[in-house]
Amino acid sequence: MRIPRPVRATALVALPAALLVACSSAGSGPPATGGSPTAGAGAAPATAEATRPPASTAAPEDATAPSAGSTPPPERVRDAFAGLQATLGDGCTTEGQCAYFLGRVYDELERLDQAMKADPKGPGHFPEPIQWIGGLRSTIGTDRSYTNLKAHQGELVGTRDRINTWMQDHPDDYR
Repeated sequence: MRIPRPVRATALVALPAALLVACSSAGSGPPATGGSPTAGAGAAPATAEATRPPASTAAPEDATAPSAGSTPPPERVRDAFAGLQATLGDGCTTEGQCAYFLGRVYDELERLDQAMKADPKGPGHFPEPIQWIGGLRSTIGTDRSYTNLKAHQGELVGTRDRINTWMQDHPDDYR
């Protein structure tokens, strides 16, 4: 069977156009032509009811998945401690790098403090690190400027190092 030339030419133009439409609308909801990327150009737009899957074929909700409005679970102590440990090889070499370093150490200590307080073992399981971070927070105050952090660099780095030593003596808490 031989296909007439006008039909072949139309197919050569229509097929790439249909593929282009299908690809460009992927992920943006159902196609406006009734759910089929090959539906003709003259097809009437589908209604929302026609494109909705039947209730029996809908995927069941995962009871363990967080709902859209819920907050994520607290960070694990081992993950927060890993962030703090990542600062061990850094230091203050230039002013810009020092500002970043001191700010990061402060942030990592805050993350670790929050993780320890939210840990299932309870904050009483981490009394010394929580106390040291609280003391540092009182010393630094609310001023997170480079000048203030630089003025308290010894306390900041010393707290980090004390907590690192404490955690090394408690490997079950971060492995």
